[in-house]
Amino acid sequence: MEDNGFPALRLICFVSFMTINLVHGDLSYSFPEELNRGSIIGNVAKDLGLDLKEFSSRKARVDLEGPQKRFCDINMNTGELVTSEKIDRESICGKKPSCLLRIDLVLENPLELHRVSLHIQDINDNSPKFRVNLIEMEIRESADRGNRFPIEVAHDADVGQNAVQKYVLQKNDNFILAVNNNNVELVLENKLDREKQKEMNLLLTALD
Repeated sequence: MEDNGFPALRLICFVSFMTINLVHGDLSYSFPEELNRGSIIGNVAKDLGLDLKEFSSRKARVDLEGPQKRFCDINMNTGELVTSEKIDRESICGKKPSCLLRIDLVLENPLELHRVSLHIQDINDNSPKFRVNLIEMEIRESADRGNRFPIEVAHDADVGQNAVQKYVLQKNDNFILAVNNNNVELVLENKLDREKQKEMNLLLTALD
Protein backbone atom coordinates (compact mmCIF):
# COMPACT_ATOMS: atom_id res chain seq x y z
CA MET A 1 0.00 0.00 0.00
CA GLU A 2 1.37 3.39 -0.96
CA ASP A 3 2.16 5.67 1.96
CA ASN A 4 1.08 9.27 1.22
CA GLY A 5 1.90 10.54 4.67
CA PHE A 6 -1.37 9.34 6.15
CA PRO A 7 -1.52 6.52 8.67
CA ALA A 8 -2.67 3.31 7.05
CA LEU A 9 -5.37 1.13 8.61
CA ARG A 10 -5.29 -2.55 7.89
CA LEU A 11 -8.56 -4.41 8.41
CA ILE A 12 -8.59 -8.12 8.99
CA CYS A 13 -12.02 -9.73 8.93
CA PHE A 14 -12.61 -13.09 10.51
CA VAL A 15 -15.71 -14.84 9.26
CA SER A 16 -17.01 -17.66 11.40
CA PHE A 17 -19.82 -20.05 10.75
CA MET A 18 -22.12 -21.67 13.28
CA THR A 19 -24.01 -24.75 12.31
CA ILE A 20 -27.33 -25.43 14.01
CA ASN A 21 -28.87 -28.81 13.43
CA LEU A 22 -32.63 -28.31 13.29
CA VAL A 23 -34.34 -31.58 14.03
CA HIS A 24 -37.54 -32.13 12.11
CA GLY A 25 -38.92 -34.75 14.49
CA ASP A 26 -40.67 -32.32 16.82
CA LEU A 27 -42.00 -33.55 20.15
CA SER A 28 -45.61 -33.24 21.25
CA TYR A 29 -47.20 -33.96 24.62
CA SER A 30 -50.75 -33.73 25.95
CA PHE A 31 -51.54 -33.44 29.64
CA PRO A 32 -54.35 -32.09 31.87
CA GLU A 33 -54.20 -28.70 33.51
CA GLU A 34 -53.72 -28.21 37.28
CA LEU A 35 -51.07 -30.93 37.66
CA ASN A 36 -48.98 -30.56 40.81
CA ARG A 37 -45.50 -29.08 40.57
CA GLY A 38 -42.99 -31.71 39.47
CA SER A 39 -45.54 -33.83 37.59
CA ILE A 40 -44.17 -35.69 34.58
CA ILE A 41 -45.17 -34.42 31.13
CA GLY A 42 -42.98 -36.80 29.13
CA ASN A 43 -39.50 -38.31 28.93
CA VAL A 44 -37.73 -36.15 26.35
CA ALA A 45 -34.41 -38.01 26.64
CA LYS A 46 -36.07 -41.33 25.81
CA ASP A 47 -38.17 -39.81 23.02
CA LEU A 48 -35.02 -38.34 21.43
CA GLY A 49 -33.18 -41.66 21.72
CA LEU A 50 -30.53 -40.32 24.11
CA ASP A 51 -29.15 -42.05 27.19
CA LEU A 52 -29.00 -40.00 30.38
CA LYS A 53 -25.21 -39.59 30.25
CA GLU A 54 -25.32 -38.02 26.79
CA PHE A 55 -28.44 -36.04 27.66
CA SER A 56 -26.68 -34.51 30.66
CA SER A 57 -23.33 -33.91 28.93
CA ARG A 58 -25.10 -32.01 26.15
CA LYS A 59 -26.57 -29.63 28.73
CA ALA A 60 -30.21 -30.01 27.75
CA ARG A 61 -32.29 -26.97 28.61
CA VAL A 62 -35.68 -25.42 27.94
CA ASP A 63 -35.96 -22.09 26.12
CA LEU A 64 -39.26 -20.23 25.93
CA GLU A 65 -40.81 -18.34 23.04
CA GLY A 66 -41.04 -14.66 23.97
CA PRO A 67 -41.72 -13.39 27.51
CA GLN A 68 -44.05 -16.23 28.49
CA LYS A 69 -44.02 -17.68 31.99
CA ARG A 70 -41.89 -20.73 32.69
CA PHE A 71 -44.31 -23.61 33.19
CA CYS A 72 -41.95 -26.57 32.82
CA ASP A 73 -38.35 -27.66 33.28
CA ILE A 74 -36.11 -30.70 32.79
CA ASN A 75 -35.18 -33.23 35.43
CA MET A 76 -31.59 -33.98 34.41
CA ASN A 77 -31.50 -37.12 36.56
CA THR A 78 -34.35 -38.79 34.67
CA GLY A 79 -34.54 -36.94 31.34
CA GLU A 80 -38.17 -36.05 32.03
CA LEU A 81 -39.96 -32.83 31.21
CA VAL A 82 -41.83 -31.81 34.38
CA THR A 83 -44.17 -29.02 35.43
CA SER A 84 -42.51 -26.22 37.39
CA GLU A 85 -45.88 -24.99 38.72
CA LYS A 86 -49.59 -25.63 38.35
CA ILE A 87 -50.94 -24.64 34.94
CA ASP A 88 -54.38 -23.03 34.74
CA ARG A 89 -55.62 -23.53 31.19
CA GLU A 90 -58.27 -20.80 31.42
CA SER A 91 -55.74 -18.12 32.46
CA ILE A 92 -53.56 -18.97 29.44
CA CYS A 93 -56.06 -19.70 26.67
CA GLY A 94 -59.41 -18.47 27.99
CA LYS A 95 -62.34 -20.02 26.10
CA LYS A 96 -60.31 -21.21 23.10
CA PRO A 97 -61.24 -24.78 22.14
CA SER A 98 -57.58 -25.82 22.11
CA CYS A 99 -54.69 -24.64 24.27
CA LEU A 100 -51.15 -24.98 22.92
CA LEU A 101 -47.82 -23.87 24.39
CA ARG A 102 -44.60 -24.07 22.39
CA ILE A 103 -41.14 -24.37 23.92
CA ASP A 104 -37.67 -25.06 22.56
CA LEU A 105 -35.49 -27.89 23.83
CA VAL A 106 -31.83 -27.04 23.25
CA LEU A 107 -28.92 -29.52 23.21
CA GLU A 108 -25.25 -28.57 22.86
CA ASN A 109 -22.20 -30.24 21.27
CA PRO A 110 -23.48 -30.32 18.58
CA LEU A 111 -26.10 -27.61 18.92
CA GLU A 112 -29.62 -28.91 18.24
CA LEU A 113 -32.99 -27.25 18.54
CA HIS A 114 -36.12 -29.33 19.10
CA ARG A 115 -39.56 -27.76 19.00
CA VAL A 116 -41.86 -29.10 21.71
CA SER A 117 -45.65 -28.62 21.57
CA LEU A 118 -47.56 -28.83 24.85
CA HIS A 119 -51.30 -29.44 24.51
CA ILE A 120 -53.04 -28.51 27.76
CA GLN A 121 -56.29 -30.39 28.27
CA ASP A 122 -59.23 -28.87 30.08
CA ILE A 123 -60.53 -30.45 33.28
CA ASN A 124 -63.85 -29.70 34.93
CA ASP A 125 -62.47 -27.39 37.62
CA ASN A 126 -65.04 -24.58 37.30
CA SER A 127 -68.76 -24.59 38.08
CA PRO A 128 -71.39 -22.72 36.03
CA LYS A 129 -72.39 -19.37 37.52
CA PHE A 130 -75.23 -16.97 36.88
CA ARG A 131 -74.36 -13.28 36.92
CA VAL A 132 -76.88 -12.75 39.74
CA ASN A 133 -78.34 -15.23 42.22
CA LEU A 134 -81.88 -13.83 42.16
CA ILE A 135 -84.01 -12.76 39.21
CA GLU A 136 -87.33 -10.99 39.79
CA MET A 137 -89.92 -11.11 37.02
CA GLU A 138 -93.34 -9.45 36.94
CA ILE A 139 -95.78 -11.39 34.76
CA ARG A 140 -99.38 -10.37 34.14
CA GLU A 141 -102.12 -12.77 35.17
CA SER A 142 -103.55 -12.36 31.67
CA ALA A 143 -100.40 -13.76 30.02
CA ASP A 144 -101.29 -16.40 27.44
CA ARG A 145 -100.10 -19.98 27.43
CA GLY A 146 -96.95 -20.30 25.35
CA ASN A 147 -95.62 -16.85 26.27
CA ARG A 148 -91.85 -16.90 26.70
CA PHE A 149 -89.70 -15.05 29.21
CA PRO A 150 -85.93 -14.96 28.53
CA ILE A 151 -83.40 -15.65 31.28
CA GLU A 152 -79.72 -14.72 31.19
CA VAL A 153 -77.58 -17.81 30.65
CA ALA A 154 -75.00 -19.13 33.10
CA HIS A 155 -71.29 -18.87 32.32
CA ASP A 156 -68.62 -21.51 32.78
CA ALA A 157 -64.88 -20.83 32.44
CA ASP A 158 -64.34 -24.39 31.18
CA VAL A 159 -64.79 -25.35 27.53
CA GLY A 160 -66.25 -28.19 25.47
CA GLN A 161 -67.80 -31.05 27.41
CA ASN A 162 -66.79 -29.36 30.69
CA ALA A 163 -68.81 -26.21 29.98
CA VAL A 164 -72.54 -25.79 30.72
CA GLN A 165 -74.34 -28.89 29.45
CA LYS A 166 -77.94 -28.41 30.57
CA TYR A 167 -80.40 -26.47 32.71
CA VAL A 168 -82.90 -27.95 35.15
CA LEU A 169 -86.04 -26.12 36.29
CA GLN A 170 -87.64 -27.12 39.57
CA LYS A 171 -90.98 -28.83 38.94
CA ASN A 172 -93.96 -26.46 39.17
CA ASP A 173 -97.53 -26.13 37.91
CA ASN A 174 -97.13 -23.23 35.50
CA PHE A 175 -93.77 -23.05 33.73
CA ILE A 176 -91.52 -25.30 31.69
CA LEU A 177 -88.04 -24.56 30.41
CA ALA A 178 -86.99 -24.08 26.78
CA VAL A 179 -83.28 -24.15 25.93
CA ASN A 180 -82.03 -23.51 22.40
CA ASN A 181 -78.29 -23.02 21.91
CA ASN A 182 -77.46 -20.01 24.08
CA ASN A 183 -81.08 -19.02 24.72
CA VAL A 184 -82.85 -19.99 27.95
CA GLU A 185 -86.54 -19.15 28.38
CA LEU A 186 -89.37 -19.80 30.79
CA VAL A 187 -92.46 -20.91 28.86
CA LEU A 188 -95.91 -20.44 30.39
CA GLU A 189 -97.60 -23.83 30.18
CA ASN A 190 -100.65 -23.21 32.40
CA LYS A 191 -102.42 -19.90 33.02
CA LEU A 192 -101.60 -17.94 36.16
CA ASP A 193 -104.20 -17.33 38.86
CA ARG A 194 -103.28 -14.40 41.10
CA GLU A 195 -106.07 -15.18 43.56
CA LYS A 196 -104.55 -18.60 44.24
CA GLN A 197 -100.90 -17.56 44.21
CA LYS A 198 -99.56 -14.01 44.21
CA GLU A 199 -95.90 -14.96 44.19
CA MET A 200 -94.02 -17.95 42.87
CA ASN A 201 -90.45 -19.07 43.64
CA LEU A 202 -88.68 -21.16 41.01
CA LEU A 203 -85.25 -22.76 41.17
CA LEU A 204 -83.17 -22.94 37.99
CA THR A 205 -79.92 -24.94 38.06
CA ALA A 206 -77.12 -24.96 35.46
CA LEU A 207 -75.14 -28.20 35.22
CA ASP A 208 -71.85 -29.06 33.54
